[in-house]
Amino acid sequence: MQADLVLTNGNIITMNPAQARAEAVAVTKDRILKVGTNNEIAPLIGKNTKTIDLKGKTVVPGFIDTHIHVADFGRTLAWLDLKGAASIRALQTLVKEKAAKTAKGKWILGSGWNQETFKEKRFPTRHDLDVAAPDNPVILYHQLGRTGAANSKALELAGVTKDTVVPKDGAIERNPETCEPTGILQGNATDLVWNVVPQPTEAETVEAAKEACTKIMEAGITSVHWIAFSAAELEVAQKLKTENIVPLRFFVIATAEAFETLPTSEETKPKIDAVLAFADGYLASQTAALEQQYMGDSANRGQLLYTQDELNRLAARICKANLQVIIHAMGDKAVDAALKALETISRTQSPTRRRHRLEQAALLNLQLIKRIRNLEIVVSVQPKVVESEFQVWSAVEHLGEKRARMLFPLKTLVGKGVCVAGGSDCPMEPLNPLAGIQSAMTRAICPRERLNFEEALRLYTVNAAYLTMEENEKGSVEEGKLADFTVLSDDPTKSPPGKLAEVEVELTIIGGRIVHQKR
Repeated sequence: MQADLVLTNGNIITMNPAQARAEAVAVTKDRILKVGTNNEIAPLIGKNTKTIDLKGKTVVPGFIDTHIHVADFGRTLAWLDLKGAASIRALQTLVKEKAAKTAKGKWILGSGWNQETFKEKRFPTRHDLDVAAPDNPVILYHQLGRTGAANSKALELAGVTKDTVVPKDGAIERNPETCEPTGILQGNATDLVWNVVPQPTEAETVEAAKEACTKIMEAGITSVHWIAFSAAELEVAQKLKTENIVPLRFFVIATAEAFETLPTSEETKPKIDAVLAFADGYLASQTAALEQQYMGDSANRGQLLYTQDELNRLAARICKANLQVIIHAMGDKAVDAALKALETISRTQSPTRRRHRLEQAALLNLQLIKRIRNLEIVVSVQPKVVESEFQVWSAVEHLGEKRARMLFPLKTLVGKGVCVAGGSDCPMEPLNPLAGIQSAMTRAICPRERLNFEEALRLYTVNAAYLTMEENEKGSVEEGKLADFTVLSDDPTKSPPGKLAEVEVELTIIGGRIVHQKR
């Protein structure tokens, strides 16, 4: 048999323990035909075989991102990128340049600023933004996402005044003398402005998602778990998936709120693979549900977003629909509630072909880890989020040193036999899987919880495939599996851990088809 595609002279990290490294791989149609040495693959090369000489470059299984907001990422590609702004003046310059290219009255959106990197060491105010864009409503989001700086036009459109009632779990910063809003909104108060930003049409969302998929494939990612927050977004995900508009592989996740609004008719209901329920909030906003209070705030332990009975019933409904149950749980109290719900499923529901999972499972203890292992629950994490919790939010300060030692204890989880999968949380965090691998290997706080390279790579390959019952289809370079590969510029096993994010993606191949090639 002749191969359709052959890669030769490579350094192939297969993630197959029986054949850890190889030189070459042959592909027929969308499947791997053979893995081996150049000599072993040579007889499969015919006159119609496309052959690529890798010249020693490294091949890994196609990266799988288990947590990404594809539509939001597509929208943010048109946003201002403020991560490089070193001062408020620099931020104003970027906004002014954007305003010069934007019609009057049209929204200007941006993200990535951090007052700690500003020369002025303060938040930008409505007045700073009014100077830069007097004729456009503006909302610029903090690096962590749930803090925004809005200008006067945006606040006016949102009806935010000195008399506006502050939403629960939100904050509106006000001038201490005039009580007028300064433009800084936090937590749920950011929704006051976001809710008046015009929503894109379906056609605009499709185009934005297509652009996002192009960027995703450029990052070496071949499969994504697309988290959708509305029925309209689920329709877009289904359109891209079923009509093969892009070659990227999708695992579609609906939030519980979107799931509840789906039509009952199977003919009109968008096809989904999983449902994500939020058991609690986030550590950065101190809404993650904890067994003990946050340091310095004896009255605050966060809060659960469902009663135990409500969460149990929701999990049962999802399971009955033969969908994967995903429960976001950041605090240890929320993890306990999530496990109780999943334990109820294991006792009362008939077995299904779904592996259920905890999203984040941030604050743990050994007893919780034992329960996770006994239930064979997969934990899905985003290593760049781990880094942010320690460095930006300062987990040690807010949780205390003892509890912080068990925040995202990845090495302990792996050592106890828990399957851990990895994602990006893009666009809130960088898309690059190698940046996530780097973060998992180099965390500064609690270095004993660092993963080695193979453990970290498993998060984005074999473990991510196992999470969706696809371990026999992808996640490793083995005969018979889908021909999904990522070709890297350098051998990541020889790169310093702190430099992994600098390794470049040369080729992305999905189903034997080159979908990205670095020029």
